[in-house]
Amino acid sequence: MSTPDPDQLSTWQFDLPPELIASRPAARRDDARLLVLNREQGSIQHAHIRELPAFLDPGDLLVFNNTQVLPARLFGFRTATNGRWEGLFVAQSAAGEWIILCDTRGRLQPGETITVVHAYDQRLEAAGLVHAESGTTLLLTLKQKLEDGSWQAAVSDLRTPLEILTEYGSLPLPPYMGRKLADADDQIRYQTAYASQPGSVAAPTAGLHFSPELLQTCRDRGLNSAEVTLHVGIGTFRPVTTARLSEHRMHDEWCRLATDACHAIAETKSTGHRVLAVGTTTVRTLESAFAACGQIQPWDGRTQLFIRPGFEFQVIDRLLTNFHLPGSTLIVLVAALAGYELTMEAYRKAIEARYRFYSYGDAMLIL
Repeated sequence: MSTPDPDQLSTWQFDLPPELIASRPAARRDDARLLVLNREQGSIQHAHIRELPAFLDPGDLLVFNNTQVLPARLFGFRTATNGRWEGLFVAQSAAGEWIILCDTRGRLQPGETITVVHAYDQRLEAAGLVHAESGTTLLLTLKQKLEDGSWQAAVSDLRTPLEILTEYGSLPLPPYMGRKLADADDQIRYQTAYASQPGSVAAPTAGLHFSPELLQTCRDRGLNSAEVTLHVGIGTFRPVTTARLSEHRMHDEWCRLATDACHAIAETKSTGHRVLAVGTTTVRTLESAFAACGQIQPWDGRTQLFIRPGFEFQVIDRLLTNFHLPGSTLIVLVAALAGYELTMEAYRKAIEARYRFYSYGDAMLIL
């Protein structure tokens, strides 16, 4: 039987039982299960994430994305009508204005203002998301609607976005988790243990499995580590809408490969050891940097790299990743490394064995 056309979006669809979508994390970060794909042997093995170091060799390099999720979800109301409003901070423009996504009834108009309230004021009246009357507020003045549907807005507060969002915002949990407001557990578990560079609107989820204890076990095993930064953007919330992947336009995201990580990668390669990317965001950062420079050297910039079957990986040798949405660019990336047949067989086995999917779910290791 021939392999389906990898350019067709339908090739990447599969049936996922809704009860396998994880809305809460495992009790501990390193309690997650691990499906291990060995490309050379064509084998699939069941394990747990705490066993990860045993599958790697001393001298191998783990590369982590150290981005930190911003409290980018905002709540408020249309100042003129009191109509309920929700928003997502996306970025700050060079002129200091905000780029935001807006969700409200009716059609927003340039020039109107949004009154933003503290996300946890009275729990927005028991999560009914009706605006609270107490406390200070933030005003956003809508300037223009952009081509991708987001809005450019002037902000009444002169502080940095991080300072403002820390006061008013909430972590932007994916919709499938079924709650708009992140709770105390999410505040810890929807950040990696090593997050240090604020800028993402979604977590680099493969890294969520690493507890301090697992990180220490990796060091004890003789595994080395390095960090890159990619700030996950709004593209993570937007599905592929074209029938052919070649027609899909990736949203750009900012990333950085610094000097120390370059040195670690070069040393790993020179000694015959392997580079393990922790997460697809790490893959895109490393391969984007190589594509821009033609070699491993420091680089930062915006990437729209769409990794599909046929892509020639220049930096990474192995990948740790979570289980992804049907028809997403991320499962396509996984198949570019593991091959279509092995990837889809792994997903079938994961569903049969009741693995948990998406951000708070289980993991896959591709060797």
